[in-house]
Amino acid sequence: MDITYLTDIGKKRANNQDYVAIFRNQANVMFAIVADGMGGHLGGDVASEMAVSQIGHDFQQTTIADRQSLSDWLQSELTDENSRIIQASSKFADLSGMGTTFVALMIWSQHYLVTNIGDSRGYLFRDQQLRQITEDHSLVNELVKYGKISPEEAKHHPQKNVITRTLGVSKDVQPDFRTGDWQDDDLFVLCSDGLTNMVADEQLALILGDETASLKERAQRLIVQANANGGADNITVLLARLGAAPTQTEVQS
Repeated sequence: MDITYLTDIGKKRANNQDYVAIFRNQANVMFAIVADGMGGHLGGDVASEMAVSQIGHDFQQTTIADRQSLSDWLQSELTDENSRIIQASSKFADLSGMGTTFVALMIWSQHYLVTNIGDSRGYLFRDQQLRQITEDHSLVNELVKYGKISPEEAKHHPQKNVITRTLGVSKDVQPDFRTGDWQDDDLFVLCSDGLTNMVADEQLALILGDETASLKERAQRLIVQANANGGADNITVLLARLGAAPTQTEVQS
């Protein structure tokens, strides 16, 4: 497995509210998380770091390595973390209303589990084809699903950033879980909307499909492209290639 990640403040934001990290548990299950925080000057930073760091720390203590146990554990952990974020936001005025998106990838044996809350995305790039695994929990996605607007109209909708599910803010936690079996040379992508709002899927596929570039170089090119297209938000991308040499590269800025 080859993993690289990169996070960038973008060109418009004063601070970076994204958070990304990789963990492994006692059964050697890989757990990668990207979170995009929201709420106030400090709230987004705090919520995204809490979600990634605390859930990741708890995962490192576990020994589970099967689909049902992993999804059950993560559902319970997300519920607990949601309560912790709400509790923290109620104690401090500058954290009021904070929350975060959450997208995660677990890899073990020949299997994968992708989990998401909000509009940070998970993709699978296989055989030069890019497929979005997650479904955005956003107002515009609901409008598209019910035929109120077209996918093209959704790209520029004035309420594009309205999220219908978050970690924190609401007492209800409703993550989506998707599982499957990975193949050699599969490339998984986790990212915040600072990437996908700036770089179209066609551009993502072109950059990801350049096998002359290393995984690190492809991640860097995605960040550069998002900034070249406007860099309106923080940009985070994590790439995990399966079946490759067992190396791991971590890049942050």
